[in-house]
Amino acid sequence: SQQIKDMLGDLQNDVMTSVVLVMIVIIAALGVRSAGLVGIAIPGAFLMAILSLQGLDLTLNFVVLFSLILTAGRVVDGAIVVTEFADRKLAEGLDRKRAYAVASTRMAWPIITSYGATLLAFLPLLFWPGIVGEFMKFLPITTIATLLGSLVMALVFIPSLGSKFGASGAVSREELRALAAVETGDIEETRGMSKAYVHLMRGILKFPGTVIIASVLLLVGVMWSYGKFGAGVEFFPNVEPETAAIQVHARGNISIDEKDRLVRDVEALVLKSDGLKSVSTAVGGGGGGNPLLGSSTADTIGTITVEFAKWNTRRKAQAILDDILAQAKTISGIRVDFAQQSFGPPTGKPISVNVQAADSSQIAAAVQVIVAKLNSMAGVQNVQDTRPIPGIEWQIDVNRTQAGIFGADVTTVGNMVKLVTSGVKVSSYRPADTDDELDILVRYPRELRTVDQLDQIQIQTAKGSVPASNFIERRAVPQTGTITRIDERRTLSVNADVLPGVLAADKITELKAWLATTRLPGAAEVIFQGQDADQLEAQAFLGKAFTIALFLIAITMLIQFNSFYQVFIILSSIILSTIGVMLGLLIAQQPFGIVMSGIGVISLAGVVVDNNILLINTYNYMRERYEPMEAIIRTGAQRLRPVLLTAGVTVLGLLPTVFGMHVDLLHREVTFGAPATALWQQLSLAVASGLTFGTILTLVVTPSLLAIGANTSARMAKFSAWRARRRGTTTETIETAPAE
Repeated sequence: SQQIKDMLGDLQNDVMTSVVLVMIVIIAALGVRSAGLVGIAIPGAFLMAILSLQGLDLTLNFVVLFSLILTAGRVVDGAIVVTEFADRKLAEGLDRKRAYAVASTRMAWPIITSYGATLLAFLPLLFWPGIVGEFMKFLPITTIATLLGSLVMALVFIPSLGSKFGASGAVSREELRALAAVETGDIEETRGMSKAYVHLMRGILKFPGTVIIASVLLLVGVMWSYGKFGAGVEFFPNVEPETAAIQVHARGNISIDEKDRLVRDVEALVLKSDGLKSVSTAVGGGGGGNPLLGSSTADTIGTITVEFAKWNTRRKAQAILDDILAQAKTISGIRVDFAQQSFGPPTGKPISVNVQAADSSQIAAAVQVIVAKLNSMAGVQNVQDTRPIPGIEWQIDVNRTQAGIFGADVTTVGNMVKLVTSGVKVSSYRPADTDDELDILVRYPRELRTVDQLDQIQIQTAKGSVPASNFIERRAVPQTGTITRIDERRTLSVNADVLPGVLAADKITELKAWLATTRLPGAAEVIFQGQDADQLEAQAFLGKAFTIALFLIAITMLIQFNSFYQVFIILSSIILSTIGVMLGLLIAQQPFGIVMSGIGVISLAGVVVDNNILLINTYNYMRERYEPMEAIIRTGAQRLRPVLLTAGVTVLGLLPTVFGMHVDLLHREVTFGAPATALWQQLSLAVASGLTFGTILTLVVTPSLLAIGANTSARMAKFSAWRARRRGTTTETIETAPAE
């Protein structure tokens, strides 16, 4: 409960930090009064999201809180677009009421379409199957609820409040004229960044094909570079744990007292370690019910569960555990390993395989070969398997015919054996201070409870006292352990961890390559489970989800623009925006997380689509008034500020998470590496870096694609006119030929 409280507290501070950063940017760009209107959209959207979660009977958790961080910059997009457009109308001389009415009406359909595209991008994630889907389902639910609330705020509440309190963010008439010049005046009167952008685009639009070719080559180059120099692929990010379970293993027929002595030796080493808050120990098999372990192996004799001190007051958990393991190697007869707490969905150990064979007697031999291979692989540790512990058990066979001759039976023999072992129940007794009965057992004195005594048992029969050895045979047989069957086939398992900084996916690939060239005893079959199976399942689902999201977005855009080419432009921007994702991961040397980075790419698709929709919608509007090239330049100049604002606030809101920074506004503390922040670092990096590069694409590549489309249309029109003239000349020649 304390861990949950700390993590939620950290994320609540991160939400407030994101909101503060977003508001700083908005105030700097739009002024205090306009920024105040835009800022109202944040608590309004958050409130609607929380009410929606309450209506769905969903609890508040750290996935929900991060979803609010992810959308903190997104919820103001619609409000920025409406307010910024209203500022332009105010610059043209309209009063507040009329300006905000025109802004909400003019931008309603583009905003609805852009938000709809974002919602469609998250919609497939609602159907994520399996444990991972149950873990991550709160993100799409919260995001969709928050964006719907933002849409209502942008089109209903903001215009209503703006009609009463709105004011232009411009501070002079010159700036007001500059705002109006983009749409209706002389575009050369624009100022500052807009003017620089206009001059830049006039040069770029002379070579639109070169821009597109360079973008495609950059995409291919970045993908190749990440494959060559990147940090690889992982399933879920590793986060600094709060707890860990240390397992003590030993093989042999060990009594509980001997197990306790061995575990106490390890416990003494643990208690001497720094950075621990509490230590608890369970002696015996089964892992003491520790949820970190799942199922323990047959040779587990004890489990020591440790709770670490707060993450920012101690060494890394891995360093503490490594020290304990190094010291435990001095204790003879035992093996020690550990399992750390995971903040993600439970997936078991990174490397987990099931071994099956037609001949069940060969499974153990196959497991031994695999264990030896894993122990020889660099970067692999804590190799475990479920082979039974070697041992014997004493089996007593009764010759019923011979026993009958002496007047004995199996029941009588069994009771005499119990006198040597567990005892024979003769009665029960219930003490006055309890409701539970105690068994009263009769058995031999301790010194006579030995294996040899089994050969000396005397059984009282009708023929007198008879030595049991006359009709029983005692023999040692291999001890039978637990038998596990999966799909009716005998199965043994092998599990292993990887060292810090080593990707499980790389080791699994190495193991699969070795298995492809190795013949195991009994032609055993190896089935990969655990993290590898979950990773493949998540990877397949996210690939389908991304494809479905693109299809839904394409259908929506086709309805909106009635143009396959403009739909192609929007989808191209989504694909090209992945350049930024891979560049960000490459620069930060972060692995591509199947879950976190995959969700980041899908989230990015919705954001990139928003800006492109507004850009193309504005172009279609301008195209009715100006020539294509002039319309493209005016469109870019008009959408420059809202595009930079909407992208900037989203990126800035995520930057603390990207850098692993946690800001406690109440206690005025700044820390780095908090578990709650580190968990979402990959997702935030994917969105922030992808959106940064995607914004450049929106402002440069999208206008270039529009220019190529306009140039192609112009050439097609000239060709059609030439053909029409050609047909007219031919017809005239044919008609006049007979008369001549």
